[in-house]
Amino acid sequence: MSITLVIAEKPSVAQTIAAALGVKNKKDGYLEGGGYLISWCVGHLVQLSEAAAYGEQYRKWSYESLPILPDKWQYTVSKDKEKQFGILKELMHRADVSEVVNACDAGREGELIFRFVYEVAGCKKPIRRLWISSMEDAAIKAGFASLKDGHEYDALFASALCRAKADWIIGINATRLFSCLYNRTLNVGRVQTPTLKMLADRDAAISTFKKEKYYHVRLMLSGAEAASAKIRDADEAEALKAACEAAQAVCVSVAKEKKTAAPPKLFDLTSLQREANRIYGYTAKQTLDLAQSLYEKRLLTYPRTDSSYLTDDMGGTAESIVTLLCGKLPFMAGVGFTPEIEKVLNSKKVSDHHAIIPTMELAKTDLATLPESEKNILTLAGARLLFATAEPHIYETVTAVFSCAGADFTARGKTVLNDGWKDLERRYRATLKTKPEADDGDSDAFTLPELSEGQTFPNPAAKVTEHDTTPPKPHNEASLLSAMERAGNEDTDPDAERRGLGTPATRAAVIEKLVNSGFVERKGKQLLPTKDGNNLVCILPDVLTSPKLTAEWENNLTQIAKGAADPEDFMQRIEDMARELVKTYASVLDGKQDLFKAEKPEIGKCPRCGSPVHEGKKNYYCANRDCAFVMWKNDRFFEERKIAFSPKIAAALLKSGKVNVKKLYSPKTGKTYDGTVVLADTGGKYVNYRVELPKK
Repeated sequence: MSITLVIAEKPSVAQTIAAALGVKNKKDGYLEGGGYLISWCVGHLVQLSEAAAYGEQYRKWSYESLPILPDKWQYTVSKDKEKQFGILKELMHRADVSEVVNACDAGREGELIFRFVYEVAGCKKPIRRLWISSMEDAAIKAGFASLKDGHEYDALFASALCRAKADWIIGINATRLFSCLYNRTLNVGRVQTPTLKMLADRDAAISTFKKEKYYHVRLMLSGAEAASAKIRDADEAEALKAACEAAQAVCVSVAKEKKTAAPPKLFDLTSLQREANRIYGYTAKQTLDLAQSLYEKRLLTYPRTDSSYLTDDMGGTAESIVTLLCGKLPFMAGVGFTPEIEKVLNSKKVSDHHAIIPTMELAKTDLATLPESEKNILTLAGARLLFATAEPHIYETVTAVFSCAGADFTARGKTVLNDGWKDLERRYRATLKTKPEADDGDSDAFTLPELSEGQTFPNPAAKVTEHDTTPPKPHNEASLLSAMERAGNEDTDPDAERRGLGTPATRAAVIEKLVNSGFVERKGKQLLPTKDGNNLVCILPDVLTSPKLTAEWENNLTQIAKGAADPEDFMQRIEDMARELVKTYASVLDGKQDLFKAEKPEIGKCPRCGSPVHEGKKNYYCANRDCAFVMWKNDRFFEERKIAFSPKIAAALLKSGKVNVKKLYSPKTGKTYDGTVVLADTGGKYVNYRVELPKK
């Protein structure tokens, strides 16, 4: 009897497929039954080998060994995943296995993950392809009833392979090139470098911003406040105010417009990360880790998705989950809710995975038993499903324009006609411990009095309000994720598989890598480039710091996946680019040799000249070479009292001129005592110290 081997991308997907096909017999690393063996990869089991695999000369980083351009590409099985690879290889070569079904994710990376394993395992058996984006039983069964010939996806694999090789070539060559030139590990990548550039650009916009004052003249008109345009000059504003108070305001137009704010879409990973950052302050990585943990507990659907819709066959499931949420989430108590499920269903807009929603497993779970952070993410995803299936928020805007003393003044009002999904959002927000800032335009409605054209207001009361122009805000994770998602989109084909910088699954890791490499620092919620981060952006060519490179690649890869472009031609251009980089940047930019030299940490300010004081091997010295201030670690004062002159003691002396020290040794009595060491600097060649004893 011949058996079909099915290989999924993740263990959980393999289990879902097995359940749909009635395969129950669990083995080590796979399931068996009904003519199927069902096993799984664990993400990228096999990857392109490191540079050192191509020769000893590449083990050490040197400019002379660049560019590194493999003739014959090599592959490496990830160290921590060797056991699962061994299981898959053995299953592929089993005599009773007649064919292999690629059930990895329906997309470019899923194709790559499977083919790498298939090729490195040396398998030659026929491939068929399962191409589904819904994990509903019916969808899985329908998918198996219409499996495609695996070779129909050869062009998709070619595009995936080109993407992997291109990232390897540019990443390794650019990283080694600039690291060798500047004697510091400088990670350069197609995604992380443009991301760093966005942070550096925002930082520059803030630091070069010049604050300017401006004024509005405001008229009080029977319950309506109408404001002038911006006025730059204070005297001009005061003159207009005086003129208005002596004149008559006339209503010249009243425009009413009915508007609809559609419910928000369901969460893909990036929008979930943005919202969790805004509401709870979680980093992108924390949100991904929490969502992954909930997924492994089967409480949340697969998180690494860029889709914000469910497939057309999920209507029943979605309806059941909405009903469950109405009973489970406290803010829904007493709300009569009829969901409009069809709004969130659209198979055409689902790529590898559908949007993130809670699962029916929630019925068996007491939310109070979950860690608070997981409960927050699960509640947030549940609330979004309710908002997305609620009625639209409908309101009417009124814009009234008044003419007075030769100037125009505008009053705006808003009347809510149907609260819709905003009512649910308000209820949800009321349950939050800390209230996040409202989105722009989400302010409370302000109703204007009834106004009509030609209406007059003699001698209106007026006032001048003073304002400052404000700089752009530093990026936080929410705004940076948005910027990454949109970057380069105007240059990307609408039908490209990937848009923006990175993928929903990799953006969090990109941000973490920038932080861990010392190019970005977190200050509260803010993400700020460090000095090294700003310097790195300055020395790199535009081609590496612009999202245009990613857009260009995606356009090419889309054509390769359609069979409309030649993979070899694409790879030739990538190799040429690497050669050109190495040739162009053979030396350091003028005067920038010490750009990335590590700065010694400052332990305090010099009491004589105010310059930073740094720690040396034998002393604490003033950074100002014209200043003679220095505190020696082996100073006799400390050695006699058997106290190590630590950076902590030095920092305290510099900060406040004194420090409390325990167990000072007395050479006279041979005993120890507690006292206060005082910095008694008289400005001479040597610094003096004395001890103050505690007052009795």
